[in-house]
Amino acid sequence: MQYQQIQDEKGHNISPKLPDEIKNYLIDIDGTITDDVPNEEPERMVTCEPYPDALEILNRWYDEGHIITFFTSRTEGHREVTETWLDHHGFKYQGLLMNKPRGGNYHWIDNHIVRATRFKGKFTDLIVKKKDVEVFER
Repeated sequence: MQYQQIQDEKGHNISPKLPDEIKNYLIDIDGTITDDVPNEEPERMVTCEPYPDALEILNRWYDEGHIITFFTSRTEGHREVTETWLDHHGFKYQGLLMNKPRGGNYHWIDNHIVRATRFKGKFTDLIVKKKDVEVFER
């Protein structure tokens, strides 16, 4: 991946960024690309089926050069079954982050641009809509 090196106003290197045309997708697993399977029922992690629209869209985004990282509340103990499931069903991805905090109501604070899209049952192409957001007061 070709990152753009950037500097602050003092000329110090800071975290690089991706080119504007490349997105860095963080995708939840349970309830987003397959049924909502809680950690307390790991046997279902093996048998659940992927949502076909999720597989198609995410693999297309990967093929277009975007970064796909799955970000899940599954524990580190579920890593092997999760990787096996993703690979078995043909998901293309660069990374898998385990131990996302459970419970939802996420509020991500970062020094980079963050865009959030709430999944409501079907993957489609993304469209632009204007919404109110919470920001830090200057």
